[in-house]
Amino acid sequence: MQPLNYKDLGLRVGLEIHRQISSHKLFCSCPSELTDKPFDALLKRSLHAVKSETGQTDIVAEHEVKKGKHAVYEVVHGSCCQVETDEEPIHPLNMHALQAVLEVALLLKCKLVDAIQIMRKQVLDYSNTSGFQRTALVAMDGRIETQHGNVGITSICIEEDAARRIRNEPEFTVFRLDRLGIPLIEITTEPDMTNPDQVKEIAAYLGMVLKSTGKYKSGIGTIRQDLNVSIKGHPRVEIKGVQDLQLIPTVIEKEVLRQLDNVKLGKTKSEVRKMLPDGTTAYLRPMPGASRMYVETDHPIIALEQKFLDSLVLPELLSEKTEQFEKKYNLPPLLAREVITNPLFTKFAEQYKQLEASFIARVLSEIPKDIKTRLRIDTGKLTDKDFAKVLDAYTKEPLSKQAATDMLAALAQGHPFDLTKYQMVSDEELEKNIKEIVAKNKGASMGALMGIVMHAYKNKVDGKKVSELLKKYLQ
Repeated sequence: MQPLNYKDLGLRVGLEIHRQISSHKLFCSCPSELTDKPFDALLKRSLHAVKSETGQTDIVAEHEVKKGKHAVYEVVHGSCCQVETDEEPIHPLNMHALQAVLEVALLLKCKLVDAIQIMRKQVLDYSNTSGFQRTALVAMDGRIETQHGNVGITSICIEEDAARRIRNEPEFTVFRLDRLGIPLIEITTEPDMTNPDQVKEIAAYLGMVLKSTGKYKSGIGTIRQDLNVSIKGHPRVEIKGVQDLQLIPTVIEKEVLRQLDNVKLGKTKSEVRKMLPDGTTAYLRPMPGASRMYVETDHPIIALEQKFLDSLVLPELLSEKTEQFEKKYNLPPLLAREVITNPLFTKFAEQYKQLEASFIARVLSEIPKDIKTRLRIDTGKLTDKDFAKVLDAYTKEPLSKQAATDMLAALAQGHPFDLTKYQMVSDEELEKNIKEIVAKNKGASMGALMGIVMHAYKNKVDGKKVSELLKKYLQ
């Protein structure tokens, strides 16, 4: 198939990023942590589509009502309160969360609003007990400069996260209220992006800016990205739940192909779709109308006073800090980006000066990821002491590079730490045994002999040393 010519197709893409803020909930003091504890109570809610004062019925409400389903909400004491169950007015806005959003807005050169007005945004998929999500505009008209051209920031908002979907049943959907109310930043760009690589670049840049503040959560479920995609002759389609940065180009390409088919068939429509694991999408619901926002009457307007704004201290962007890191520790750019926010790196780089900084960085970032993806071992429970044990071992004994992977994998699985398992074989013993192996396997190729030796000693020998000795005795 010929590559798509996105310029000729008139591709336009806008991005929406939602990321959780590291703080308590937005309108109460409940913690922003998920829990697997048994629920203490259940709530049941049903949706009714009624006509407005203009005599119209919302098409999204009608769509949801036709499903004939209701919602069940799990209540766990300590993770939510009567604010989340919609039985009590909201508390004052979380000012720490607002400060985190203001910092990002200023870093993105946005214009701040004069005052924060909490609004209610209609949400009809049962993900909120009240039927609406509270949100507030914080800033507008920012910009990001890229190699493909500038991209405008339409708006930056602060809002509350939705309830956590647990499971779908034929007649109802089960949600848990631990996630409802967690503070979020919402960044919406203009549809200025004209190719998939530019979208990926912008998403990565925004992620870097958020990470620079140190005030946002990371990990699966803490960040959600939505794409708004259109081509000439096809209205905008919103794609929900694009979490993996690397999948963005694939999702856009497949959506463009789908829209091209729609244009050929004359069946174009604006709608909301959800991303599937392979990068394709599935219909979710109709595109909601623009008139679904109204004022929250339970919270006063917050004036952004100059004294408060002057107290904000903007952080140094990680992109700038990374360059300094690379030079100071002689790290490659990718590795520097991986460890720049890990306080253990600077601590260990100072503590273990006899080890190369790049090796310390690999132990803290690349090796755990390799263990998780290749060996399918959960490395999330590795502690500071576990990493220190591995680095300590390299200061006491000559060890192979592979030994670090084996040691961390064993520690991640809870096995006792036994350094004797990883100690290198002495040069004298290795040479003696290689001489015997060569004698016993006359006629064997260099590759075959190399395999025999490495299998016998696993990671207790240096491959380069083995190769040199084999060449010596094969002559």
